[in-house]
Amino acid sequence: MSNNILNFSMNRSTNVEKINAADLRSVCRLRDSLTDAEVTIEVKMPDMEISAISGHFRHAYLEEVKDLDERLQKVIGVRVGSGMLKIIRGLLGEEENLEQLVYMVEECCHGVILMLTKKVLLKAPDDEAGRVAFYSKMVKKSIRLYDRCAAFAKGTPLVAELEAENVGGEA
Repeated sequence: MSNNILNFSMNRSTNVEKINAADLRSVCRLRDSLTDAEVTIEVKMPDMEISAISGHFRHAYLEEVKDLDERLQKVIGVRVGSGMLKIIRGLLGEEENLEQLVYMVEECCHGVILMLTKKVLLKAPDDEAGRVAFYSKMVKKSIRLYDRCAAFAKGTPLVAELEAENVGGEA
């Protein structure tokens, strides 16, 4: 990790893979000039329950999380779905050095949701206007998709209707 803050680069990725018929693995990695972090969760299907978790988090200026493994293990048993962020925050803690880690655990969960949403995405109409309407309706119906991938990112055409409805409020 570089100590030169003027020379900054960042790469974050989330990958989900099927381990077997009953399990998925989701990995969120963050590498930037100050941070080296990774979180891996395994999710038991069909209940979408976190069955295993591991990770590491190193940051040039934030204090090390000494009981990281112990904290991560508290997330085992959490169901991927609505309300999970509040539960994850409550289990991991809200100290400054944990904010990015909490986000990464949540990002792993959202990766699982997006993977399971793939079948629905394939049902979109062939014409451009029909696809935009289909995806827009889908995001409005399942708000947890909002800002979780490039297609549903803030300011994109697929979320424009949702954002217009929430002017002055949070989507």
